[in-house]
Amino acid sequence: MADQLTVPPIFSGNFAFFFDLDGTLADIKPHPDQVAIPARVRDQLHQLAEMNQGAVALVSGRSMRELDALASPYHFPLAGVHGAERRDHNGEHHVVTLPPELVKQIELELIAGLDGLEGAELEAKGMAFALHYRQAMHHEEAIYALAHALEAKHEELALQPGKCVVELKPCGISKGAAIDAFMQEPPFAGRTPVFLGDDLTDEQGFKVVNRQGGVTIKVGLGDTQAKWRLDGVSAVHQWLEQMIDHQLQQEKLALTNRRDGYESLSRSI
Repeated sequence: MADQLTVPPIFSGNFAFFFDLDGTLADIKPHPDQVAIPARVRDQLHQLAEMNQGAVALVSGRSMRELDALASPYHFPLAGVHGAERRDHNGEHHVVTLPPELVKQIELELIAGLDGLEGAELEAKGMAFALHYRQAMHHEEAIYALAHALEAKHEELALQPGKCVVELKPCGISKGAAIDAFMQEPPFAGRTPVFLGDDLTDEQGFKVVNRQGGVTIKVGLGDTQAKWRLDGVSAVHQWLEQMIDHQLQQEKLALTNRRDGYESLSRSI
């Protein structure tokens, strides 16, 4: 059934938009530092936010610091590290942490475990760890074995698979939980959620949004809980542009109807 998903239509409604970043708004690159959101797309995200009272958020495995740098000069509500850190519309931060001594212990264990696995990279995020193996695909089995061993040893951790990466993060953290939290707050509350993502890490987000009667869009191939599919990042950019154009047309139509109604009322008076 996943292969039969179609391109999403351009919906009308009162929406809250949530976007994954890598593989959704920006093309995946050999190294995370090479990723960039095109300037035009950043401007469009800002325009979409202005048209929807600020109800646009980035939801990513990256840290909020990285997300801010990639979205600059704009500052959106964010969920970083799969929701372990979150910044709401008012700028308030909500952060899940692990004890510093535990973080240091896990980091040392991961460094030792990756020794000899050439090409694998450890990304320490403060409260989570990402083991990247895009440049070391032949070490995938060993990297997963290491991650599973750490998950079994430390009950505070949960394993999160991704595209050429496996992450260890605090238990109970997910993109779905982050989206759910946003949807309890203004300006997201009372709107229909829309979530676009490409990875296994996005499936919990799709699950939450589906449960709320929202719009879920899988980017790229693969089995998914999403209801719709876009082929890739360029298709996301095209869909975003079409959505903005549609909302602009809806605003113009509403303005025309209000003006006509006012003129009709004036004539009747």
